[in-house]
Amino acid sequence: MGASPLASAPVMAAYRYCEAVTALQARNFSYGIRLLPEAKRLAMSALYALARRVDDIGDGELPAEQKAEALARTRVLLDEVRAGEVGEEDTDPIKVALADAARRFPIPLGGFDELVDGVEMDLKGVEYTNYDELKVYCRCVAGSVGRLSLGVYGCEDWERGAEYADTLGLALQLTNILRDLREDALNGRTYLPTEDLVRFGCQQGFALPALPVGADFTGLVAFEAERAQAAFEEGLRLLPMLDRRSRAATAAMAGIYHRLLGRIAADPHAVLRGRVSLPGWEKAYVALSGLAGGRS
Repeated sequence: MGASPLASAPVMAAYRYCEAVTALQARNFSYGIRLLPEAKRLAMSALYALARRVDDIGDGELPAEQKAEALARTRVLLDEVRAGEVGEEDTDPIKVALADAARRFPIPLGGFDELVDGVEMDLKGVEYTNYDELKVYCRCVAGSVGRLSLGVYGCEDWERGAEYADTLGLALQLTNILRDLREDALNGRTYLPTEDLVRFGCQQGFALPALPVGADFTGLVAFEAERAQAAFEEGLRLLPMLDRRSRAATAAMAGIYHRLLGRIAADPHAVLRGRVSLPGWEKAYVALSGLAGGRS
């Protein structure tokens, strides 16, 4: 069922705004969702646009008190969507698009509350002693998005599908953490578990130009990449549970991050030199492989 014949001009304008946000700020994500039929693609763009807003609040330059207020307003927005109180004349296009998407699909909006929880952890400067603690954070900021997406994709066995989607989100977030080690350190954030940093002699972090003498950075990255790989293998069990185009979109997004993980594992010090990424042609290849039923 396409969205265009069913949505009014204001609602379609709201969706187009969300699509523009997605295309501009989430190239990896947009490579996947462009494989979806229109109704699902638009709904996914609405999900991404709100998730991006929440992330931007956490990463922005506002004082902590104002960030907390902005996150509280996001919770109010979600309550309004849940209550069906959002009209198409609302001036917030993301709210309008999300409200329409939530009417069309059984989106578990509580996932956004978890995402806000995760960003609040960032505002508090929470550090993670062990992997179990880190997984809680990852499931808030990434597993939640996987479960939100599953509401759009659809899945007959929701309980198992949601578990796999959550684990796939964990894999993606672990890859992000490895990719952004230096950038996060320069921003005063450390996500890897303290016990792992100590084990590999990296407890001083990654903000300094050089690693301390005796640090086994290669060993640390290999250890964390193995965890991410295990999460990919578990989470990708979701694919056979989805329809063809939803499976293709998921395989494309996961495939791009899986390749990033492979690059990082092959050259751990690359993350200290700059941002590891894939060229556009390779992302397109992964997307096409997903459409053809392959995994990259």
